[in-house]
Amino acid sequence: MSPVQVYVIGPSSTGKTTLCNALAKSVGLSTRCYITEVARQVMQSKGYTRADVGTMEMQQAIMLAQLEKEADAFACARWGNSEGLILSDRSGIDPIVYAIMTAKDEAEAHQKEDVLVNIPAFQMALRRYKEAIFLLLNPVEEWLVDDGVRSLDHHERCIKVFHQVLDKFGLKYQEMGAETKKIEDRVRLMEERIVLAHRPHVSQMRETLAIRPRVSESTSACCPNTEGQHPVTNTSREMSL
Repeated sequence: MSPVQVYVIGPSSTGKTTLCNALAKSVGLSTRCYITEVARQVMQSKGYTRADVGTMEMQQAIMLAQLEKEADAFACARWGNSEGLILSDRSGIDPIVYAIMTAKDEAEAHQKEDVLVNIPAFQMALRRYKEAIFLLLNPVEEWLVDDGVRSLDHHERCIKVFHQVLDKFGLKYQEMGAETKKIEDRVRLMEERIVLAHRPHVSQMRETLAIRPRVSESTSACCPNTEGQHPVTNTSREMSL
């Protein structure tokens, strides 16, 4: 049985890192199977700044680093992790969203998207993503901040682009936002979802979850980099790189 993959995605200041840290701690997840802060690490190691967010060089570097960590975590979870779980703060989808967001026009957006989508490692990741849990964190108004890494403030547009990209690739996803602010509630709901993924025969229990399930429009139908910036009861709406 393949590992359960959980990707927490969304704009900046939506509580992605806070949720991922709490969930990883709650389930006792191995650090090798928990992927976090890849974009920040790439920026620090390569000397990128916020001024470089719109460059393909930076987004390609982030995507390749993210996908490499995902592949390593997948191998770890498949062969050496009793939980059979991969948790990632962001995904390979995020660089595509940011490339589109920073394009000067629609033509450039399509060009940037095509370059990233056709990276062989991303095409391989797409196969895994079809079976993954994507949680798209929506903004919570009082949590919106500039976290020093992601300077784009157009949270609503960012959510829209996440929807478009996820739908285009036929990826199933769920959303969480202001209706679930307490970190303990967020963790509980995600743990329930992970249990269902491990035991598909109890999928009828999905009705008990407070997370709103979404299915991409192409098949029938992406949270915060908060890093200690918010109390555990906060949900923040953030743009991930």
